[in-house]
Amino acid sequence: MAKLFRAVIMGPPGSGKGTISERIAHSFGLKHLSSGDFVRENIAAKTEAGVQAKTYIKKGLLVPDHVMTRLLLPRLGDDQIQLVVRWYVGFPRTLAQAEALNSACDLDVAINLNIPLETLKERLRHRWIHPPSGRVYNMCFNPPRVQGIDDITGEPLIQQEDDRPEALVARLRHYKDVAKPVIDFYKAKGILYTFSDTETDRIWPNISALLSTKIPAIQTDARCASTH
Repeated sequence: MAKLFRAVIMGPPGSGKGTISERIAHSFGLKHLSSGDFVRENIAAKTEAGVQAKTYIKKGLLVPDHVMTRLLLPRLGDDQIQLVVRWYVGFPRTLAQAEALNSACDLDVAINLNIPLETLKERLRHRWIHPPSGRVYNMCFNPPRVQGIDDITGEPLIQQEDDRPEALVARLRHYKDVAKPVIDFYKAKGILYTFSDTETDRIWPNISALLSTKIPAIQTDARCASTH
């Protein structure tokens, strides 16, 4: 079998990972599945790893490395899955997770979204989510059809406690501390590409151009992109 294409997308909360992942999926024919989807599926199915993950999430804690790897690595090893894994709550989120992923498969590209702090704060201040599905809305540029209500289910949206201004700076500082070793890891491997701007629409053409040069050389009918 020809080589499959695998990539990771990294970035802090509010950096646009979800939007970029969806555009990659649409433009390059890659199926978009997020690590958050895997976590929710396992919690709903009450798998052993899902039950473990739920105990951490209910306490407002990040799911630890050993649980995330149990949840995700079996799916990443499936060559039929064309995967875009998002960073937050994503994979790899830590150096240990990046090393575990590296042992499971070879990555071709690591995309790092470097967004100014003030832009992140403004985006997250307007962000509301539908917890059961993970759907994200922004009241400025991606609002729900009915304020406070999920478009698909009609269920209420919430604003996460750690998206609120008083918690946000600490959250972003924590991300920076955890992400640096992962960024350095992929930089050392020579596959890191960093994109900086205040608007996703200005970043996207550059990411699209990069992937257009990378994917055709290794693209087959069974393509796989894996990205947190």
